[in-house]
Amino acid sequence: MHALLIDDVLGPAGDLVDGTTITLYDARELDELEFFHRKLERHNVIYAEGAPCETVMHVDENAVNFAEYLRRYGHTRIQEAPCAPLLSFDGSRNELKSRFRSAFSPWINRRQKLDIIRDEVEERRIALLRGLDFVS
Repeated sequence: MHALLIDDVLGPAGDLVDGTTITLYDARELDELEFFHRKLERHNVIYAEGAPCETVMHVDENAVNFAEYLRRYGHTRIQEAPCAPLLSFDGSRNELKSRFRSAFSPWINRRQKLDIIRDEVEERRIALLRGLDFVS
């Protein structure tokens, strides 16, 4: 899953889904679905639909056009480094711990960077639902 660049770190979009500002669509509801993976010489961030998203870091060998990719660029010879720190909850238990850190943060703030980013996205969602301007 691709990550978004927020506050100089990459956070997987799936970890930030809130149903309003970041949503998932059921592909079965669409007549056509088209997406592109951009592979640059180095891992980087580009704007996609107005959001800063990471480019492909590792090529999916099961991709439809993988044979064409190999013909053009050959095999990757070096391990590529991400363009920014990549943060992730890595499973439901860690996400649950993150939620607890956020819940207790008014009294004891032990939130990590991705917790704070998710909390800010949720604050924006609430502000949008209430029709308020969000000030970070």
